[in-house]
Amino acid sequence: MKADIHNHTCHFSPDASETIDELITSAISEGISVVGVTEHYEYDNPDPDDDITTFDINDYCRTFSEWEKKCPEDLTLLMGIEFGYQTHTAAVIDETAQSAPFDLVILSNHLFRGRDVYYAADGCYDLPKKQRHNEYISKMAEMCEKVTNFDIAAHFDYINRYNPDVNCRLLYEDCPAAFDRFFEALISREKCLEINTRSIYKARAKGCPDVMPDSEIIRRYLAMGGKLISLGSDSHTPDTLGICFDETYEYLRSLGVRELCYYKDRSPVTFSI
Repeated sequence: MKADIHNHTCHFSPDASETIDELITSAISEGISVVGVTEHYEYDNPDPDDDITTFDINDYCRTFSEWEKKCPEDLTLLMGIEFGYQTHTAAVIDETAQSAPFDLVILSNHLFRGRDVYYAADGCYDLPKKQRHNEYISKMAEMCEKVTNFDIAAHFDYINRYNPDVNCRLLYEDCPAAFDRFFEALISREKCLEINTRSIYKARAKGCPDVMPDSEIIRRYLAMGGKLISLGSDSHTPDTLGICFDETYEYLRSLGVRELCYYKDRSPVTFSI
């Protein structure tokens, strides 16, 4: 089976262009049986160029109940949310995550020194690689330590997604202590590590020779006792739902991963790959 549990629609995520009808149609055509809608929720977004903020949770719940009626019986639509983390918003995230019957709660760090990596590419990538990666992964670790009410830590490699240097990768060896701290926070709280295939898609589009996540990152997570891994295409357009899933399944199997998971009613559901 295929479960793509990180996706956005234009109805609640300003940076997305796909409608719910397009998302459902894409899921059917791609043979994806479980789809998570995880709209962006960015409380107190500090980036002046970014219009992603918050939305009315009650309106989202009402709208989602109508979306579910559009789905055929063999397609499961999951109601999720993606919180953008900042140190001072941890309590707000925990409170908001309890305010609705979400199936899954994704936690993300889109910011580097107060700017979304997408908009601050120049300044971000002027820094030495190891310094940049250590700072970002350390913030991911802090995020998973301070927020308690979440299920999945998303796109740990977001820091490198818009890097103009096609030969630069995020490697475990860049900041092993930071990665270990991040993994310990996930594993001790029984949270899930996401492999985000939008990062793979973006890396291939800009001509990177190595597009898959560093194998040592995955191996270290498994060696430390990590068991929960999910896949998300992070689609914002209908043509990228489930992008790169087949090759990512194959790559993960080569590293010893035998199961992935999705979330229903905030509980992990595992399936074999």
